[in-house]
Amino acid sequence: MAETTNGKHESAPKPKVALVTGMSGQDGSYLTEFLLGKNYEVHGLIRRSSNFNTQRLNHIYIDPHNKEKAKMKLHYADLTDASSLRRWIDIINPDEVYNLAAQSHVAVSFEIPDYTADVVATGALRLLEALRSHIAATGRSHVKYYQAGSSEMFGSTPPPQSETTPFHPRSPYAAAKCSAHWYTVNYREAYGMFACNGILFNHESPRRGENFVTRKITRAVGRIKMGLQHKLFLGNLQASRDWGFAGDYVEAMWLMLQQEKADDYVVATEESHTVEEFLEAAFGYVGLNWKDYVEIDKRYFRPAEVDNLKGDATKTRKVLGWKPKVGFMELVKMMVDEDMATAKREKVLVDAGYIDAQQQP
Repeated sequence: MAETTNGKHESAPKPKVALVTGMSGQDGSYLTEFLLGKNYEVHGLIRRSSNFNTQRLNHIYIDPHNKEKAKMKLHYADLTDASSLRRWIDIINPDEVYNLAAQSHVAVSFEIPDYTADVVATGALRLLEALRSHIAATGRSHVKYYQAGSSEMFGSTPPPQSETTPFHPRSPYAAAKCSAHWYTVNYREAYGMFACNGILFNHESPRRGENFVTRKITRAVGRIKMGLQHKLFLGNLQASRDWGFAGDYVEAMWLMLQQEKADDYVVATEESHTVEEFLEAAFGYVGLNWKDYVEIDKRYFRPAEVDNLKGDATKTRKVLGWKPKVGFMELVKMMVDEDMATAKREKVLVDAGYIDAQQQP
């Protein structure tokens, strides 16, 4: 409590409360770190699993019984369960809601299209409706909503892609993200909700899932360098993407919700690199030639490919004052360094006979 000039004590301002779906994912963990740094109380919705899926949060997790320090809290819910979404919104009373949860793997969305649409598209609609009804019932009209969009929504539309570029999705995931985008616009226009779409181009980090191509590459670089793996199987090496650092992009999410007016923004580095260029950078960083290790496997080609994504983030730079801090080469090195350290730890276990490295080709 602070003492004023008249001798009276005033309590410290109450921290803002954020609700984050997909908190245990790459973006969710970075956003949670960022919000905690801004003195937020952060609540995350996570799916129940028989295995722990909160590894990305372990370094910031504090037992909730430690009430003075535990500013991050986890709750079981699912975007396919509307009742759980409404219940937690009513209990938490958030000031900001960030919808980051998704079945976010493009190739997998071709294999499980129904589930992808249910979580990514209809899940966003369930969350928007839960928030709308909460606001109507409580009068808490100041609550703000962020919807995680994707550059995959642009699909086959030629680059550079901006907020006014037409969408032409080329996967069930991208089509579902387009639905979520327009649901968000509709709730903003129909109900006056403060709802923003962040159209984020590819953003990576050492926390990226290992079945995404960038992490698949850097993981293989570490293992190959340590003699634990000999081949890396990939698909389309000429696909070009605008890759940035996930830790930079979560700041842009937050900035969108600090504006006076809700709007939609493209977040990108405005540079594009092919998968082959990523290979050259990652393998070259540790003194290897990628051509000696990479083989093409047709199973990794998509039924409908997206050739080139490159963002035009002019609006985001001007309105939000945001720009990326981590460049392409710095991002690659960051990821390789982390996976080299992981591979070295793995090598110790292999040499001691605890695990079998021959599971990889």
